[in-house]
Amino acid sequence: MAENADEKYMRIALNLASKGRGRTSPNPLVGAVVVKDNRIVGQGYHEKAGEPHAEINAITTAGKRTQSSTLYINLEPCNHHGRTPPCTQAILTAGIRRVVIGMRDPNPDVRGGGIEFLQSHGVKVEYGILEKECLRLNEAFIKYLTEKRPFVIMKAAASMDGKIATRSGDARWITGEKARRFVHCLRNEVDAILVGAGTVLKDDPMLTTRLGQKRGRDPLRVILDSGLKIPLTARIFNLDSSAPTLVATSHNAPESKKKRLIEKDVEVIAVSTNQSGLDLTELLSKLGKRGILSVLIEGGGTVFGSAIQSRLVDKFYLFYAPIIIGGTKAVDMVGGEGINHIAGALRLRDMKIRKIGEDLLVEAYPA
Repeated sequence: MAENADEKYMRIALNLASKGRGRTSPNPLVGAVVVKDNRIVGQGYHEKAGEPHAEINAITTAGKRTQSSTLYINLEPCNHHGRTPPCTQAILTAGIRRVVIGMRDPNPDVRGGGIEFLQSHGVKVEYGILEKECLRLNEAFIKYLTEKRPFVIMKAAASMDGKIATRSGDARWITGEKARRFVHCLRNEVDAILVGAGTVLKDDPMLTTRLGQKRGRDPLRVILDSGLKIPLTARIFNLDSSAPTLVATSHNAPESKKKRLIEKDVEVIAVSTNQSGLDLTELLSKLGKRGILSVLIEGGGTVFGSAIQSRLVDKFYLFYAPIIIGGTKAVDMVGGEGINHIAGALRLRDMKIRKIGEDLLVEAYPA
């Protein structure tokens, strides 16, 4: 079915909004398009937290052409004072006569307030246009807003038989160059990367974003190390990066090692432990309190197992390379005790499968 005009311009607004990925936390991704006489006369998106909202940028580019125009925006305009004034007043001042909204504000304290304000001042408002796409775009913001915890993405790279490393621990490189570039794009969009101490000890990763031409943005690096076993010489503690590194450890970790990490500008926080290791639920709550909207878990199998067992993963990116590793001592994708019965398995929904170079990528959500 062909798209109507409202869907066409809303999709443009969504594409604009996506340009702000990784830059707007703790704010949502928002794009706006001003249309007059079936022509786009202004457009913009929220580029960075603390800077003008999408509506303001679109109105500014349109100038005087906003009179009697239509504004398309993927999220209900704000009607409250935050870092910036309410956008609803700017819409009235600009003379916009119709506003088409993708989804209402998910914040229960303000939901519908922007719509009601505009309608009470004579502006025609329609909402729910491409709502599913709008919800998906801001899935991390919605999770954070409603649960005060980050949206958790699990990324794993495995062989076709589900191994993430050989029996010797070798895992470089299971997937190809295009898949690895895709992962760097993911890093560029999330607020934090999380790995276990085992991954750092085996691979000595940097966990930075390397996209070339200084286009990448490094997220917060979060390392799980209950006993502070990672040596201070590890690359992750000696990076030239603007993003900080945080080590989550147990309450009884050696104080002397904590002090040396702090001296290297590494933040150290203590969390409780459980049968799976460090309590990831508690850690995610602490990350949420500091405004972290999204966390990308990159390994290893023990951390994957703990996150899945605790039902903490909101989205999966699972890469499968066209290789077979084999061996009972090779490292499986998901560690931990596992389940006794198939009925207790975590089922996935909304699966999308595509090729990234030579590898297969399965994108899915927990059911």
